[in-house]
Amino acid sequence: MASTIIPPLQGKPLIYGEVLFDIFPGDKKVLGGAPFNVAWHLQGFGLSPLLVSRIGSDDEGNSVVDAMHQWAMDSSGIQRDLVYPTGGVEISMQGTDHRFDIRPEQAYDHIDFEPLDDAVRGQNLSLIYQGSLIARNPASRDTLQRLISEKHLPVFVDVNLRDPWWDTATVEGLLKTARWAKLNDEELGTVLPATVQTDDGLERAAKEALSRFELDAIVVTRGADGAFITSLDGTVSGKPPAVENLVDSVGAGDAFCAVTLFGLHKGWSASEIIGRALAFASAVCEQRGATSPDRDLYERTLAGWGLG
Repeated sequence: MASTIIPPLQGKPLIYGEVLFDIFPGDKKVLGGAPFNVAWHLQGFGLSPLLVSRIGSDDEGNSVVDAMHQWAMDSSGIQRDLVYPTGGVEISMQGTDHRFDIRPEQAYDHIDFEPLDDAVRGQNLSLIYQGSLIARNPASRDTLQRLISEKHLPVFVDVNLRDPWWDTATVEGLLKTARWAKLNDEELGTVLPATVQTDDGLERAAKEALSRFELDAIVVTRGADGAFITSLDGTVSGKPPAVENLVDSVGAGDAFCAVTLFGLHKGWSASEIIGRALAFASAVCEQRGATSPDRDLYERTLAGWGLG
């Protein structure tokens, strides 16, 4: 496989999508949303992303802005809504799996292009990251499509299939605009119905997706079985390090995605991205929640990559 997926990207990533609170039993609220989690990690790594989302004019919205300021994140892409509330997702457990009850008509469903255009004007942007959930509502979806059309930036799609908020046509439309895509093994088998019960089946499906959607690379995560990256140069796979003190696996995929994006900006090889992304995701599993205010975590990680 080629030494790098692409030359190092220049500029800051634009992270587009939902900011919300995960609401656990007992009404415990934890700030999250895949795009927010990815942006948080990238800020920890020093990449200074521009997070674009919309929050309510409520206490939860104030908490979002406060948390971003405490983490020194750029909040110029955060819009305030006078009608719709800051997003919320009720999380429950079904055996060892998490069940997500995503509330409808949240502020992040109504991202407006005009203030977004002001926020990105003059910015040196490298790419657009988006999750698939943000496409569930026409308002935010249309704003995203206009942004992609007018800014001519490459797109990284992070597929997160959350019933009932997706359909095949919409997800395929997102993939057709993308240069890179990330999804897990179950999502790959759902988007591309095929026999993917074996390693060979998964890789065949990934190659089919690469060709059908004209992607540069597709990243497939497999939980405890690791992950692989398929590009025109072939497939590179890896296994995660042992998680010695498992606390919470929520957000492991977002941690993996953040390192993948960071690696694209540094020109890392596919094997470097896989190994480092799996290791960081495992580290995040040893803490409570999808993000961490522990700056030492990021400093240690960067030092381990020779970037400290």
